[in-house]
Amino acid sequence: MNISRGKRFGAGKSLALLFGMFVLPVHAAVLNIDATFVPDLTAPHKNEFVNKTPSQGFCQQLPHVCLPEGLFSLIAPIAFTANAPIRAGHTDPRQGGMASVPSSWRDVEVTHASGDKQTLKVRIAGIGHEAALPVSIGEITGSSGVAGWDKLWEGGGWVYAPPPCQGVGRLTVGEHGYNSFWKVPLGAGVCAKRALFDIPLAFRYQYFVFGYELRTPEPLKMQSGHYTGSITFSVGPGQDFDMGDVMQPDDSTLTLNFNLDVQHTLKVDIPPGGEKIQLVPEGGWQSWLQAGRKPVRLFRDQTFNISASSRFKMHLQCGYTTTDDQCGLFSGAANRMVGIYVSVSLPNGLTDMAGQPVRQMRLRPGEANALQFQPGFYVDRAPGVLHFEMPSQRVEEMLRPGAGHRYWGPVTVIWDSEV
Repeated sequence: MNISRGKRFGAGKSLALLFGMFVLPVHAAVLNIDATFVPDLTAPHKNEFVNKTPSQGFCQQLPHVCLPEGLFSLIAPIAFTANAPIRAGHTDPRQGGMASVPSSWRDVEVTHASGDKQTLKVRIAGIGHEAALPVSIGEITGSSGVAGWDKLWEGGGWVYAPPPCQGVGRLTVGEHGYNSFWKVPLGAGVCAKRALFDIPLAFRYQYFVFGYELRTPEPLKMQSGHYTGSITFSVGPGQDFDMGDVMQPDDSTLTLNFNLDVQHTLKVDIPPGGEKIQLVPEGGWQSWLQAGRKPVRLFRDQTFNISASSRFKMHLQCGYTTTDDQCGLFSGAANRMVGIYVSVSLPNGLTDMAGQPVRQMRLRPGEANALQFQPGFYVDRAPGVLHFEMPSQRVEEMLRPGAGHRYWGPVTVIWDSEV
């Protein structure tokens, strides 16, 4: 008998250059986010994607603030320009410095070339921008630098975030510009600051930086290859990204394209010589040869090592097939065939599709009869067993006079990753 694998794979001080020194494209409000899953044999229970998109702005400069919270940041090449002066002491938050972002989780459907669809979730978890004045801060408030910006806004400069947003204690400041970043809690709503001095026309946000969090699908339930999908946010007054009624964007949408790359492992190793199976009685043939006791059954258990991080199927291909659709062994001398049973036991971590352990589960010929299995975590070179057995009724037939003394036939066991 032959055993082979089937389809293959296999803090409150200034920090210079917080957001600066970026060349921004114009009207290119489309950003790509790439994430990859590769099984990690050093951490088999860590079944999650790794975001491969380099952060820009805040999380690039201060990764130790972002990483513990699973926060990433990107620069959106969208500028906001005031369409009217911001008046001191305004009572309507929409007439001053405010931000409202899509901080609740949004679903994004990602699709594989096969048509398989999965859902990831994304939320905007932070917002920052580079504010630019048409005149110096000293001309507006009478004080320069940080002191001037602290005078401009109620409660201090933008480093002091208004509730429900949360400041991070970092800023970059100049006479005409100010950078800061606010973390945005889930479902936060509007975060707004009141101006204490008139801010003249041509006040701008040169661009904005947004922080985001991801909840990616369960990679062990996905197919190998690429999944793609996108989400588009509206930008402007009353939209997803809303900076109030005074600050008007130069682009009305921001699209995020997602590309999830799944690199699964399915590998089966058969020990040397394991491709040749000899069925023998329990304890060998000596009981029959020396004591005349006929064997009740013939069998052989063949171990293999399997590494798997995705669903897979198993089925048989038979050199000979019996009338009851089992693989058969043939005796040329007797011109007759007998069927054998082949079953499989899989290691812990691999189950059937109902989540049950796989213990001596019968395999059958043909892809249409294939059994599906799934990993609960990445299994790396764990031992499984193929069970080959000739049932007692067939053994009795084979031991009759004239029934032939040698039966053989190829049986191919297929592990198929294309589920």
